[in-house]
Amino acid sequence: MREGFFILVVCLVAWFGFDLLEGQRDTARSERDAALFEASGLREATRISGEMLAERDAIDLQRTQELNDERIENDGLRRAVDAGDKRLLLNATCSAPATPAAGAGGLANAGTAELTANARQDYFTLRDQLALSRQMILGLQDHVRRVCLR
Repeated sequence: MREGFFILVVCLVAWFGFDLLEGQRDTARSERDAALFEASGLREATRISGEMLAERDAIDLQRTQELNDERIENDGLRRAVDAGDKRLLLNATCSAPATPAAGAGGLANAGTAELTANARQDYFTLRDQLALSRQMILGLQDHVRRVCLR
């Protein structure tokens, strides 16, 4: 009877140990599966982030190049105006005075309307700022369309 009881106790201890190891194995498998799932999610997030960064860089390169082209064009226009090759045309009218002065029959020496040197410089500065603002807005719109709305 003692031997039978001893064998029964050994079998119960072995069964309990096996059950404990099986539970640990199942826990380890579920942790491994969760880690693999998380790793694949991180790889996918990394891939998407890389694509978004590449798209952002492409947008930046395109808009910077367009801005540089506009500034080069504006500088060329500025040099041509300064050299006298081109003129800035204004849409201006001269109003006649309500009571003409004695002896003045008209505006004989009235020339074409033209900007002063300071105003001309301000005009080109405004053109540069307008080009910069335009490219910034277009770049942000491209970023929203091509990166954020993916």
